[in-house]
Amino acid sequence: MDSTTFLVIAVIAIIGQSFLLFLALFEPGLDYEIAKPPSAALDSTDFLRTLEALTDARLTKRSSIEVLTNGEVYYEAELEAIRAAKHSINLEAYIFQKGKVADRFVEALTERARAGVRVNLVLDAIGSFATWNSYFKDFYAAGGRVAWYHGFHWHTLARINNRTHRELIIIDGEIGFVGGAGFADHWLHAKKGHPRWRDTMFRVEGEAVTQLQATFAENWLEASGEILSGHDYFPLCKDEEHTPALVVNSSPSAGRSTRARILYQMLLASAKESILVTTPYFLPDRSARAEMIRAITERGVNVQVIVPGQKSDHLLTRRSSRRLYGDLLKAGAQIYEYEPSMMHTKSLVIDRTWSVVGTTNFDNRSFGLNDEVNLAALDEELAARLVEDFELDKSHSRAVSYEQWQRRSIFERAHEMFGWLLERQQ
Repeated sequence: MDSTTFLVIAVIAIIGQSFLLFLALFEPGLDYEIAKPPSAALDSTDFLRTLEALTDARLTKRSSIEVLTNGEVYYEAELEAIRAAKHSINLEAYIFQKGKVADRFVEALTERARAGVRVNLVLDAIGSFATWNSYFKDFYAAGGRVAWYHGFHWHTLARINNRTHRELIIIDGEIGFVGGAGFADHWLHAKKGHPRWRDTMFRVEGEAVTQLQATFAENWLEASGEILSGHDYFPLCKDEEHTPALVVNSSPSAGRSTRARILYQMLLASAKESILVTTPYFLPDRSARAEMIRAITERGVNVQVIVPGQKSDHLLTRRSSRRLYGDLLKAGAQIYEYEPSMMHTKSLVIDRTWSVVGTTNFDNRSFGLNDEVNLAALDEELAARLVEDFELDKSHSRAVSYEQWQRRSIFERAHEMFGWLLERQQ
């Protein structure tokens, strides 16, 4: 190849990459305008049927859901369930990071695999990039299986930006765990001077577990080429407490819309009393901001948001998030920055009636690029439990006023504008 040909190819490649970057940064966002604002009660058959149809999720009515707060609680509950597994264990994670926490899980999973339990792991190839195959040597030898989601291959390059952000464990098809926490030491104890992260998981039994299992099976097929079936994975579920729930899977589509985004928009638009958001990355798009402002100004809804404070794990995202506070604060929203540690809980409580916990951050990456999963439940007792946690977290947070927000330094404002270029990817 002569130098002229090489130069032409290089120029074409640069132009192509520049065009793709332009599309990623400046493609217009999708508006989520609701043709007719919901008027039905949040617990009415009409509302349930509408939400079920729009999110393409089956409403289950026989489930029990328990809130697990922070690593010392949910990790122990997960390990206890794993050690009692008799037929199958399926685990999916964005972050599975080598350390004391991961060691305990691999040890428990290996023991169960050696006992004849079918143990399958789906790990994201980027989120867990530092955890190599060699780390699972004993697990493999015991019969366990690991499938890497969208690894680094020529045929997956077109989907490299699509990651599985799902954090799931399903045991025997009967017990499920879903929420924001992956598997790393920083969810359990302080690390390198940084306090333990704050997070929340749901422990689930009953019909909703079947839907969580189907969520795992979707990405197991994508990563391994195998369809999971049979009684070991999909047993007849036991009747549990009567809690209507929706397991809402979300994956990117050609039309840019995702089921998680529809779920959030519908619930925001349906709130009549209160909207409580807890999220590690708060970058609501134009439609979400407009819906929250409309809820405040037109319906008198109390909107409160808890986000990370100075202990955020991502400074640029925090700066970008703070850039968006202004209109919300001016409209009357209350925004609190959590001070003790990194806030990683992803929850939404509407009118102390609907509760959503899952893996979706309040940003464009979760709403448009990642594979996510959320459990939305209609249960006042469950909502009350999450509100209790919300109020406790709020007591450890600093309220941000509109006047304080206006006094941001020039340096912070400059940082915010740089962050704007990356908002579509965060």
